Amino acid sequence: MFSYRHAFHAGNHADVLKHLTLVALLRYLGQKEAALTLIDTHAGAGVYRLDQEQARTSAESDSGFGRLVAAYKRAQATEQSRLEVPAALRDYLEVVQACNAPGQWRVYPGSPWIAHALLRPQDQLKLFEVHPSDSRLLERQVGELQRAHQIEVRRSDGFTGLRALLPPPSRRALVLMDPSYELKTDYAAAFDCLQDALKRFPGGCYALWYPVLGRPEAHSLARKLKTLGAAPGRSWVRAELNVGVSPSPGHSALVAQGKAHSSLSASAMHVFNPPYTLAQTWRETLPWLLRALREPKGASWTVEGNGG
Repeated sequence: MFSYRHAFHAGNHADVLKHLTLVALLRYLGQKEAALTLIDTHAGAGVYRLDQEQARTSAESDSGFGRLVAAYKRAQATEQSRLEVPAALRDYLEVVQACNAPGQWRVYPGSPWIAHALLRPQDQLKLFEVHPSDSRLLERQVGELQRAHQIEVRRSDGFTGLRALLPPPSRRALVLMDPSYELKTDYAAAFDCLQDALKRFPGGCYALWYPVLGRPEAHSLARKLKTLGAAPGRSWVRAELNVGVSPSPGHSALVAQGKAHSSLSASAMHVFNPPYTLAQTWRETLPWLLRALREPKGASWTVEGNGG
């Protein structure tokens, strides 16, 4: 059950989509002065080194965040290209850069560190992590942060732990759910958790990440999420980023040996009660992002929903 550790996948294309979205959500929600409770149901270890053994095992960041940084640096070389970089993408990269020494991109912040970077004095951050090693590491590293007193780490399952936190005292919440889907039951558990959360606190903003795969469970989750969004007065938007696949004959073998990036080519973010600006932010950002990350075959992006 505990074989998955995000350190082996940090900075891949799925992280880029997920964390770019998280920054956009927090920037928008932070415009209102009232306190915000941010809940991360699957926090991981919190922050990762892209130059250390775990991240280098499959080197997924090379074809994800690494490619994005390279494209960004090329764009910075000319004024016209620099101006064409979408604002949301620049914002995300600046948040990551702030976690690094000037000119370096070795440290990759997971969602807890991105949330901490944008945390205001009136906000609270609740982190769930059930993996024994990652939860201990997360707890230790959170204790060193500047605003650690605003952060609570719970060594428990976020699917069940979320219930006790809704509705939050401030009546404003952003819930990020990005389970590993290590277990096939995670797909149903994620949906059930969301469905319950929307009943307990209908006005919350809920962001779910999930892999787009050929599994029946993944197809079923996508269908059920759209049905859940059809409730009267409920808004939703969904973005999918498919970076495509490499046509190299030996690529699958290299993936199996851990010498090439993951065979996961597509993932999605599904957001309930999104900011009205989010869909347009994705439409402006995903084409640029796809040009930076795409493989030669099958790359695409989509944005859909009734929330913008």
